[in-house]
Amino acid sequence: MTSGTAIPPALPASREGTRYRVLGAISFSHFLNDMIQSLILAIYPMLKGEFALSFAQVGLITLTYQFTASLLQPLVGLYTDRHPKPYSLVFGMGATLSGLVVLSLAPSFGVVLLAAALVGTGSSVFHPESSRIARLASGGRPGLAQSIFQVGGNGGSAVGPLLAAAIVMPHGQGAIAWFALAALVAIIVLWQVGAWYQRQHLASGARARRKAAPMASPVSSRVVALGIGVLLVLIFSKYFYLASLTSYYTFYLITRFHLSAQAAQVYLFVFLFAVAAGTLLGGPIGDRIGRRQVIWLSILGVAPFTLVLPHVDLMWTGILTFVIGLILASAFPAILVFAQDLMPGKLGAVSGLFFGFAFGMGGIGAAVLGALADQRGIEFVYHLCAWLPLLGVLAVLLPDVGHEPRRLRAAAS
Repeated sequence: MTSGTAIPPALPASREGTRYRVLGAISFSHFLNDMIQSLILAIYPMLKGEFALSFAQVGLITLTYQFTASLLQPLVGLYTDRHPKPYSLVFGMGATLSGLVVLSLAPSFGVVLLAAALVGTGSSVFHPESSRIARLASGGRPGLAQSIFQVGGNGGSAVGPLLAAAIVMPHGQGAIAWFALAALVAIIVLWQVGAWYQRQHLASGARARRKAAPMASPVSSRVVALGIGVLLVLIFSKYFYLASLTSYYTFYLITRFHLSAQAAQVYLFVFLFAVAAGTLLGGPIGDRIGRRQVIWLSILGVAPFTLVLPHVDLMWTGILTFVIGLILASAFPAILVFAQDLMPGKLGAVSGLFFGFAFGMGGIGAAVLGALADQRGIEFVYHLCAWLPLLGVLAVLLPDVGHEPRRLRAAAS
C-alpha cells in the first residue's frame, strides 16, 4: 500500500486537490495557539523573579502544561477517530483563553500551575484534530500539509518571545490578558474550519466509509510496532534536547554571556524562527526524497552542532542554535506522516500519540533539566544534552513503507 492510500476515504482529497485555504486557516490558528504557549515560556524570567521560583519550579510549570497535553492528546485522538467532533477545536481554544486570563491574575505559584494546565488542555484538543484536518485537506501531499500546519505553530513560537519582550516584560503580569484577544480570533477562525470539516467529512463520511475497503498497514504488525517504537525514541531525543533550549536558553545566555532578559529573548526568537523554517522544509522534502532519509538526516545530522555548542562564544552560539533549530525541526512532519502511513485509518490516535508523547518528553525534559540545573548549573545541562541527537542512528531500523517520489505522485493523481 502506498502512502496515498492512508488518506481517509471520507475526503476524496486526490480529486479535490490540496485545500490551501483550509491549511492556511489551520496554520494560522496553530500560529496563535503556539504563540500563546511560547509567551508563557518567554516570561519564565519574570515569573521566576515574581514568585521567587527555583529552576525546578520553572520546569514544573512546563511539566504541568506538557503533561496535561501529553496525557489527554492520545485519548482525544482515539475518541475523535470514532466520533468526529468538528467544533471541538473551538472548545480547546476556549480552554487556552481561560488559561491566559487565569495566568494574568495568578496570585501564587499554585494558580500559575492551574493556568498552565488549562493551556495544556487546550493543546490536547487542538493538535490531534488539527493534524487530522491537515491530512484530509492535503490532496495526496501529506508531508506538505503537515509542514504548512506545523510551520504556523513554530512561527507562533518564534514570535511569542518578541511579544513578551515588547508587551509583557515592560508592563507586568497583567498584560498577559491582552493575548486573550489572540485566542478569541483563533476561536472565530476555528469555527469556520469546523464548518468545513462538518461539510466535507461528516456529510459524506458515512457513505464513503461503507464503500471503501478497510485500510490495512503496508507492513506486518511486528514491523509496525518496531517502527512506532523507533519513532518514539527519536521523538524523545528531539524534544528532550529542545526542552533545554525552549525552557532554559534565555537563562543560559544570561548566565554565561551576561545578557539582559530582553536581549536573551531576541536570541530565543532567532532559534524559534529557525525551527519554523525547518518545519516548513521537512514535509515537502520528505514527500520528494522519502521520509526515512529526512528523519535520519535531521536527528543524527544535528549532533556535530550540538556537541560544539557549549564550547563557543556568543556569536557562534547564535549561529549554531539557528542551524540546530533548522535541521532538527525538519524531522517532526516526516515522523508524523511516517507513523500515519504505518497505521492508516487511525489519524487521530496516531497524531494524538505523537503530539502527546512530544509534549510529554518536552515537559519531563524541562522538569528534569531544571532540577539538574539547580544542582550542577545551567551550563552543565547543555554539555549533557549535546549527546542526545546521537540516538538518531536508530533511524536505520525504520521499515520501508513505500515513500518513493514516483509512488507519491501516483497516489495523488
